[in-house]
Amino acid sequence: MKRVLITGGNKGIGLKVVEKFLEFDYEIIVVARDFSSFPYKDKVQTIEYDLSNVLGLKDLAKEIGDIDILINNAGYMQPKYSYDNYPLEAKEHILNVDLHTPVELMTLFSEGMKKKSYGRIVNTASIAGQIGHPDIWYGIAKAGLINATKIFAKLLGSYNIVVNCIAPSPVETDMQKDNSEERKEEFKKAVPCGRFAEPEEAAEVIFWLATSCPEYVNGTTVDFNNASYVR
Repeated sequence: MKRVLITGGNKGIGLKVVEKFLEFDYEIIVVARDFSSFPYKDKVQTIEYDLSNVLGLKDLAKEIGDIDILINNAGYMQPKYSYDNYPLEAKEHILNVDLHTPVELMTLFSEGMKKKSYGRIVNTASIAGQIGHPDIWYGIAKAGLINATKIFAKLLGSYNIVVNCIAPSPVETDMQKDNSEERKEEFKKAVPCGRFAEPEEAAEVIFWLATSCPEYVNGTTVDFNNASYVR
């Protein structure tokens, strides 16, 4: 049975990814800060952990053990801060969760994947990493994660480890509570279908990248934006 680790799998896109894997025969480990409303505690292994704590990740990886699939899904934004008034602590916290921790987890868990000559890694970035964002450090972190995907695909590809990324435009999750109604309406105007994505749709793409995409789909960022950003 293959083992999959999903960070931020307690809600939003991550929860839908958990539900997708539950349809099949996988051992699922979910890491998040809060499982108070998580509905699958009896079906998956849950580990409460603050992913801003980069220094504790080695111990976390030892606790989890080797895995076959890593879904770096956890992330958040802080649009309440402007680019010229962004507290250092807030900057460090978002960079840890959205960039430093995913990179460290790829580094740590790829060691076990190398031994098995098999692994799948999927990073959840954002269209913000491609076109920018008012939360400047959120955009910077997601751009860095897109670049890290390319780097790790090259570093790990010869070990039969495939590393890819999804870059969603806004998705109907709790994260949208941090966006103003004005900004949300502006986003929708740029989307041909006139709506935000549903988390189930993003989960379908992530599951495909994590399980059955061809080996030649490696180092790729899948644009998930309904043609609102065409390149």
